[in-house]
Amino acid sequence: MQNKQHKLENQQLKYLTKPKNNKNIVIGSIIATLIAITPYLFYLYESVPDSNIWNTFLFTYNSGYFENANVAMWVLTSKLIPLYLLLLWFFTCRHWWYHTLLVPIAMYSYQTFDTLNKDGEFFDSNQLIYLIPIMAVIIPSIYLVRARIFNRINEANKSLEELEDEFKISPKNFWQRVKQYF
Repeated sequence: MQNKQHKLENQQLKYLTKPKNNKNIVIGSIIATLIAITPYLFYLYESVPDSNIWNTFLFTYNSGYFENANVAMWVLTSKLIPLYLLLLWFFTCRHWWYHTLLVPIAMYSYQTFDTLNKDGEFFDSNQLIYLIPIMAVIIPSIYLVRARIFNRINEANKSLEELEDEFKISPKNFWQRVKQYF
């Protein structure tokens, strides 16, 4: 018994003295920086002039429906920033329920494309109709995974955290994570 305790203490000591993985620190720093710059990205619309036409050396933008290029960019950034944060969350989340993030991602994607193509009267309307097929697949799938977890809890003496760890998918790199979804 004492021998097992000694081995356990040695393993804990090795874990505490083990050098941290530099790759994880770099990736975590990059993700933290991407999240931290979101207020600056959101306020980029303030650099757009308060006129109907916005001329740059790359393109000319005519605001059309919005009647003001500044307002059009404000609406666009109010759709793109949450989409950006949701995509970061989706690609970095390791919980079993991360596919539910596809519903708000689809909603903000639709709103972004609608904003870019908007020249009509009704803005952000009928988006639920386009989300129903996505929700019809994701919500039952998540419910089935949840039911499977709770069945295993009842059958085995495992904690919820241990079962969540079984369902976590941990690809080795970013591209494997992307390939997993397509």
